[in-house]
Amino acid sequence: MNILILGADGFIGSHLIEKILSETDWLVTAFDLSDRNIKNIGRAVSVDRFRFRRGDIFKEDIWLEEQVRASDAVLPLAGIAKPAYYLSHPLWTFELDFEQNLKIIRMCVKHSKRVIFPSTSEVYGLSDDELLEEDSSPLIVGPINRMRWIYSCGKQMIDRIITAYGKEHGLRYTIFRPFNWVGPRLDTDEDARKRTARSITQIAHDALERGEITLVAGGAQRRSFTWIGDGADALMALLRNKSGRADGEIFNIGNPGNNASIRELAEIIVDVMKEIPEYADRAESVRFTCVPAEEYYRNGYDDMKNRVPSIEKIKNLMGWTPKVGLRDAVRMTLAARETANPQL
Repeated sequence: MNILILGADGFIGSHLIEKILSETDWLVTAFDLSDRNIKNIGRAVSVDRFRFRRGDIFKEDIWLEEQVRASDAVLPLAGIAKPAYYLSHPLWTFELDFEQNLKIIRMCVKHSKRVIFPSTSEVYGLSDDELLEEDSSPLIVGPINRMRWIYSCGKQMIDRIITAYGKEHGLRYTIFRPFNWVGPRLDTDEDARKRTARSITQIAHDALERGEITLVAGGAQRRSFTWIGDGADALMALLRNKSGRADGEIFNIGNPGNNASIRELAEIIVDVMKEIPEYADRAESVRFTCVPAEEYYRNGYDDMKNRVPSIEKIKNLMGWTPKVGLRDAVRMTLAARETANPQL
């Protein structure tokens, strides 16, 4: 199988490529602005199985269409997935996440190629459902002046367009909705210094560099954190697509058993740091402070209190269940950080 992965150097793409190359004989064509995360992958495997092209998805239409035509499956993973960026760059978020991905979807329709598309748990928005189900939970977003919802709306619209192309033009597709995947490479220390990183990276950085963890709105928001390795296993099942069971389906990929508040996540991170000799002293003296969301984000922020996925569909159709608990996910993430940053 020949897999085209756009946004390949990102969090999901880099982990998925490692798994594809280690577990299959498939060919991978990777495309991104940088190769910081995947450059060592390319050195470790035959060039006949892995190719990387550095480029800008806004500017490479001719090359992109050639690769779509040559592929068996396309994963358009390029996009913005950080709430801080939804707020500060809403137009850029829309232009990349919606407009550029729609371009790729239309190429897949034109050349009759299968697409495995990353939606998001954000599409459920302010849904009141205690358990979020792919085919029945309402998708509810906030008012226009709450800029974070531009990401949710764009992703939701792409989901609807893909489904319509499937109905009207026979597009083979699978849509997946990640629920707060965590692990190495989620964000960089530079993101954390700018205070644009997501929860686990920001909390770990602040604990080690500042000795103070800031909890937005007290950290009461609850999420279902999912280890990246579990997520990559789910994507492999979707790619293999046994008996075509993933065709035309939307799947939540998350770990309901890892549902925890941001404060609880922070407390676990600090506890695990105390087990690591290099981090223990700083972990003992970490302080927690609470700030209002509007003060922290400063630009029309809005949030949901809880987000728990139903994963019955992916269990029943694809045989996937998550395996890694939250504490182990935190431990492995911090261990990778320790290796990458031995000076800390």
